[in-house]
Amino acid sequence: MAQQMTTTNDNGTIDRIIEPCGGLGFDVSATQLITIIDVEGEQVADFFAENAENPEEFLSTAVTIDCNESLRLNVGDMVYTNLYRPMFKIILDDVGTHDLLFPCCRQEMYDFFFKNGDRHPNCFDNINHSLNEHRPIIQPINLFMNTAIGTSGKIAILAPRTKAGDKIVLQALMDVRLGIAACSVSEGECNARKCTPIRAVSYTHLTLPTKRIV
Repeated sequence: MAQQMTTTNDNGTIDRIIEPCGGLGFDVSATQLITIIDVEGEQVADFFAENAENPEEFLSTAVTIDCNESLRLNVGDMVYTNLYRPMFKIILDDVGTHDLLFPCCRQEMYDFFFKNGDRHPNCFDNINHSLNEHRPIIQPINLFMNTAIGTSGKIAILAPRTKAGDKIVLQALMDVRLGIAACSVSEGECNARKCTPIRAVSYTHLTLPTKRIV
């Protein structure tokens, strides 16, 4: 797994860099803000979380779709757990394009599509390792992932719309353990055929970051 860099500032802000094809787990308390930043642009971040007190309660994209009655996330929307409880609120979003359908990439996926799964870095392993878990499947929010559903139901994966420094800000509504991965797919348009870092910043206060962070 790629090495990660963490910096704690005097104001209590914790700034983390997730290297390309890497993953990171960390705790966030209720009311804290989390900012996920696409450092160079066109990079997807797999975003997953579990209840810090009960890992059997975890982020569910299916329940989030159900509760919001939408395949999209908008500012003000909640992200829900498998127990239909709000886990995060979307506070700010520079892009507005995220995917709620695809599971984490994993070795079997790389074998299926690209015949190169052996030892391929992947978000499934990175998030499981970061949380010290062995989940059989992980359905994250694929932040910044650009997918389009055609009239036939066919799903197309397009290059992300993010530019360097674009971000999304979420507020935790319960104590959570986050697992985030910088997506490892360089074989297709998911990350515009390259893998780059993701930045994750958590705040111990409610000051909203409004400027682009680069």
